[in-house]
Amino acid sequence: MTTAEITPGTQRTAPQPAAPAPAPALALPPLLALSLGYFLVMLDVTVVNVAIPDIRASLDTGTAALQWIVDGYSTVFAGLLLLGGGLADRLGHRRMFLTGLGVFSAASLACGLAATPGVLIAGRLAQGAGAALLVPASLALLQATYPDKAVRARAIAIWGAVASVAFGAGPAVGGLLVAGFDWRAVFWLNLPVAALAVWLTLRHIPVSARKSDARRMDPAGQILGIVGLVALAGGLNEAGSQGWTSPLVLSAFAVGVAALAAFALVERTLERREAQGRTRRAPLLPPSLFRSRAFTSTAAIGLLISLGYYGMLFLTTLYFQQERGFSVLATGLALLPSVCMGLVAAPLFSRVAARTGPYVPMAAGLVLGTAGFLGWLLAGPGTSYPVLLFALVATGLGQTMTALAATAAIIESAPASGAGIASAVFNVSRQVGSAVGVALFGTFAATAADFTAGLHLSAVLAAAAFACGALLAWSVRRNAERRDA
Repeated sequence: MTTAEITPGTQRTAPQPAAPAPAPALALPPLLALSLGYFLVMLDVTVVNVAIPDIRASLDTGTAALQWIVDGYSTVFAGLLLLGGGLADRLGHRRMFLTGLGVFSAASLACGLAATPGVLIAGRLAQGAGAALLVPASLALLQATYPDKAVRARAIAIWGAVASVAFGAGPAVGGLLVAGFDWRAVFWLNLPVAALAVWLTLRHIPVSARKSDARRMDPAGQILGIVGLVALAGGLNEAGSQGWTSPLVLSAFAVGVAALAAFALVERTLERREAQGRTRRAPLLPPSLFRSRAFTSTAAIGLLISLGYYGMLFLTTLYFQQERGFSVLATGLALLPSVCMGLVAAPLFSRVAARTGPYVPMAAGLVLGTAGFLGWLLAGPGTSYPVLLFALVATGLGQTMTALAATAAIIESAPASGAGIASAVFNVSRQVGSAVGVALFGTFAATAADFTAGLHLSAVLAAAAFACGALLAWSVRRNAERRDA
């Protein structure tokens, strides 16, 4: 009997579906290179803070100079992100990632050798410039290196977890280095880490092929974008200490708003003229990116989570130190359940996102964070630490889960040719949100009847920010489902 014949009483066996192809393996060396770069950027946000007393004594530094040593890094980082993303898309993501690492390393060397406050401030500003070149290229390289969505979700989870650990460990690492050596050691640490990242990048991340592009740069947009973002970030940094009505702060805001309004006009005009074939200049930030509901909503969510989480992190640090009398090291340890939640969020996100996409874990993280911030309403001058554990864990886990999901969503919503500028927009929104949160919540704490009242008001606003983000994430998810249907 041939295989086509079937004897009486015999049932035909339905063909079995082919087994799904196994997901590609996660290549670790490229991920390690990209993670080390982001590790440096996030570590230097917080590692310098604990070295400030020693820097003051060593360099005879005034209060204004100390503030720029701390805040100048994030100000320049925010101001140059759009330029860094645009250069990465135009000149090559790997090239700009290596350039950013080189600038960051040279700036760290200058900081470590600084003999005057001016040199140290210049080094910190240059570190911010290196970070602005590095971060957008890093995200774009993640997209190119891991095209499979499930593998990319795992890569983003590890990449984000490393950054979360770096941010949270900054005060403890800085304290150990200052105690064991001196304040310069917090900058020397960057050099071997950057060298390892460069070696891994050269060895394991190939040069991406770029299409020849005869379009010219957008110098007007670049200048206006830098001026607008630096003025806005600088004004927000000064608002916490100078006050929102300070002439310096108001002037910075006025310059920032005017420059960004002119920037938007220039970019819109350039994109229209380019579409009509009337110019070969390409806009630094094409306004058409914001026609994507997913992209715009995710960028807004990035601002909301940074406003709520980092604003409250600033206040909770003051709460443990000023209200509870904790030392710097004890405060760092008290915050670990919040700032190190990346170790839990990373594997959880990679498993959920591989099945559902990024918006389900994003909405879940935002809801969890909302509940966590409301838990801070229990805080008072004598509240025992275990009572606050839920608030610490829920806000840390919710923020990290949301940040990982939003990073994945931004990458998915952006075209490959614009991955650098898309990731730059997302990081700008997060930097602005962080600066607004710290300045705004700091003002509440300073002007309220007492610190606890300011803390409670800030917690309610942080919860409201996360709740608005959850509504946005759910809306995008429903819109995607309707479109697929």
